[in-house]
Amino acid sequence: MPSVPTILQRILEKPRAEGEQLLESALSAFLDFGIKRTSMGEIARRAGISPATLYRRFESKNDLVAAVGVREAQLFIAQIDERVRAANGTPGNEQMVEIFVAFIIQLANNKLLQRLLRTEPDTVLPRLTTEAGPILAVGRTYLAEKLRELQAAGDVPAFDADLVAEVLARLGQSLVLTPDGLIPLTDETAAREFARRTVLPMIGVQPV
Repeated sequence: MPSVPTILQRILEKPRAEGEQLLESALSAFLDFGIKRTSMGEIARRAGISPATLYRRFESKNDLVAAVGVREAQLFIAQIDERVRAANGTPGNEQMVEIFVAFIIQLANNKLLQRLLRTEPDTVLPRLTTEAGPILAVGRTYLAEKLRELQAAGDVPAFDADLVAEVLARLGQSLVLTPDGLIPLTDETAAREFARRTVLPMIGVQPV
C-alpha cells in the first residue's frame, strides 16, 4: 500500500487529458453494471478501442479501477478548491463553511460510491470501515492543508488543524455509510446553516 503522501500527491497531480475518455467509459460501465460485473471488453467497447489496446494501457482491471478512483478523487478535490476560490474575499469562517459543505455533500452523494454500497457492499465496505485508515488519512491530510491555509491568512483563530480535519473526515465517512439522518445532504443552504450552528462552534470558531 503506497504511503499517504504518495497517494495524496497522485490525487493532486493534474489529470492527463489523454486518458479522460477511457476513464469516463470505465466509470459509466461501473455505474451501469458495478465493478464486478463490468468486463474489460465492455469498457473497451464504450471507449471505442480494442481490448488489446486497453490492456496495453492497463494491465488489469484492478489497475483501471484504481485509476478511476484517483480520477474521482481529483474531481472531488477540484470541486472543493473551486468552492473555496469562489468564497475568496468572504470571512475565513465562511470559507470553512464552504469547505465543510463541499466535502460532506459531494462525498455523501458520490454516484459511484452509492452504487457500490447498494450492489457490492462486500467490495467497498471493508475499504470504508475496518480498512479505512489510509482513506481517512488522505482526507485528513488534504483538509488540514486547507485549514492551515486559512489560518496562515489570519482569517480564523488558532486551532488544531489536524484534529479538526480528522473530525471532518470521520463525519464524511459516517455520512457515506449512513446518509439518512438529520444532517442535511441535499439542501446546501441547510447544510451551510448546520455548519454555522454546529461545526464552527465545535472548533471554537464563531459564525458571522
